[in-house]
Amino acid sequence: MTLLMKRTQDHAAAPTDSIDVASVRDLRVTFPGGVQALRSISFDIKKGEILGLVGESGSGKSAIGLSLLGLLPPTARVQGEARVASVNMVGDDADMRRSVRRRHLGAVFQDPMTSLNPTMRIGAQVAEALGRRARAEDVIELLTRAGVPEAERRLAQYPHELSGGLRQRVMIAMAIAGSPSLVIADEPTTALDVTIQAQVLRLLASLRDDTNAAILLITHDLAAAAAVADRIAVVYAGRLVEIGATSDILRNSDHPYTRGLLDVRLTRTSPRDHPLDSLPGEPPDARQPPPGCAFAPRCSLATDLCATVMPDPQRAHHDGLVACHRPGEWRTSHIAASTWPNESVAAERFAHHALVLSGVHKRFHVRGSRGEIHAVRGVTITVPPHSSLALVGESGCGKSSLLRIIAGLMPPDNGEVSWEGTTRPQMVFQDAGASLTPWLTVGSLFEERLTLEKIPRDQRAEIIASTLTRVGLPADVLKRRPQQLSGGQRQRVAIARAIIVPPSLLLCDEPISALDVSLAAQVLNLLGVLRRELGMAMLFVTHDLAAARVIADEIAVMYRGAIVERGPADDVIAHPLHPYTRSLIESLPDAGGALIRRLIEPPADDEAGGCSYRARCPLAQASCAEREPRLMHVRDGRHVACPIVGGG
Repeated sequence: MTLLMKRTQDHAAAPTDSIDVASVRDLRVTFPGGVQALRSISFDIKKGEILGLVGESGSGKSAIGLSLLGLLPPTARVQGEARVASVNMVGDDADMRRSVRRRHLGAVFQDPMTSLNPTMRIGAQVAEALGRRARAEDVIELLTRAGVPEAERRLAQYPHELSGGLRQRVMIAMAIAGSPSLVIADEPTTALDVTIQAQVLRLLASLRDDTNAAILLITHDLAAAAAVADRIAVVYAGRLVEIGATSDILRNSDHPYTRGLLDVRLTRTSPRDHPLDSLPGEPPDARQPPPGCAFAPRCSLATDLCATVMPDPQRAHHDGLVACHRPGEWRTSHIAASTWPNESVAAERFAHHALVLSGVHKRFHVRGSRGEIHAVRGVTITVPPHSSLALVGESGCGKSSLLRIIAGLMPPDNGEVSWEGTTRPQMVFQDAGASLTPWLTVGSLFEERLTLEKIPRDQRAEIIASTLTRVGLPADVLKRRPQQLSGGQRQRVAIARAIIVPPSLLLCDEPISALDVSLAAQVLNLLGVLRRELGMAMLFVTHDLAAARVIADEIAVMYRGAIVERGPADDVIAHPLHPYTRSLIESLPDAGGALIRRLIEPPADDEAGGCSYRARCPLAQASCAEREPRLMHVRDGRHVACPIVGGG
């Protein structure tokens, strides 16, 4: 009997005196500076259930997870209880909390690169989680159980040698090493592409089924939670506003905030003819929360009572709880859809294309070996003026490398890149905080860009003021530094810097991948408005086909450095041709729908010649190994690099 099997049997045989593996009661957490992260949170987690904890950034979700893990900083002021295995993880002795973490708890965090030791091999790190008696076969068994392919080969690798999805699977393996009764997964799928996200969610669900462990899934994506969770708890500004069975929350939610999260999520049927619905305003300042319902300033149903009296939890129309003075009344309200602005007639009209790529290649040398990674393989695309093209694909397919080549941040090995206009294409990066110089104020960042563009000094104040108005930022942000802004404000500043002198082409590299659903909708709407008002073309890189469909006129799908499909956005989503495009669409999390129809494994190592997708393709034939398929025109506006589907 292996060590892992013995631990699992011992854990299953341990007596339990309650069906609740965790209990949170009137939990209040205040961080230095008077930041009230949690304001009276109460709920239970039952044995063998997945509880989805959902809310916007800053709602207190992670503070709940850290409380249950007993990892709140010592500077935090805590009231109430967060009990696991009868131990209060926010108040009892440190040795008792450490024992509970070792025997009953597992944790999976958002960024595995900051959780894994970069100097230790994978095998050693997993063995350390298993304990001193762990053998190589125990480590291999655990990695295999966590869905890591070729587990034996991974033992000698370092974290940086694995993909993001594999690193997350290693973290899951370490989290379940001690056969915990509760696994806390804090944003485990944020910024992962849709296929890897679906794999991680399915893995968590299967581990629950196999071990009967409870899972607290913390996420800002309600659709991801709905795909696997038994119950959903919605938090806002440090308060639990609604909790209930997943089906009830999706179909019969009572709180207007819950309904808002459902309405603003991106789906494959989100509207393209008008801006997306988004929650108005922003969450309140946690240092000065309002005396009444914290959601009242953003709620169309709010009354004087809502603004002055905090609502207590009450029985909802479904079999759950809701904290609202007017539960369920959102069903009688109606929000009129806004409209896109007319496209600018003053913008310069270019005669040809905003961007032309012809046969672009890029290779990277693999350090410590003689091998190369062929990141971009002969890409040829054009972007018409004032249009938008979304470039879609999994992590590592070459999207960002291609964008950096276009922006002039690195040269291509072969091929040509050209664009029209006097202003170089401007870039909006995925991590706005990292792309903004931290020691400069927002005003200095704008001045720097205007100086580079040789804008006369006497014109700058007016340009800066009009740009702030365009992106919806107040004038006082000019005196602040990036770290003093919210995530949404930082992204708006990054966009403002890029368009303060409007380019003919705006390049966007995953600008919404780490944002919660409401902020993502606001950013997509802002980009759509700016493109139309300023007459810009846009190349939008994303791993999310739902976002691509909303923002773009056309979609180009990229796989392992090559374009495998291109066509009008609606047509590509409704009628995908390439098997890879179909797999991406099947992997989209859909609230209330199936998680994923089939497990899609990561690509195998490069194979010489032939179609690079054939190892994963359900339609593959012997002829697919003979030559690399070229992008071919199959009907109006549709191109596909697959002779099987292209030939009908």
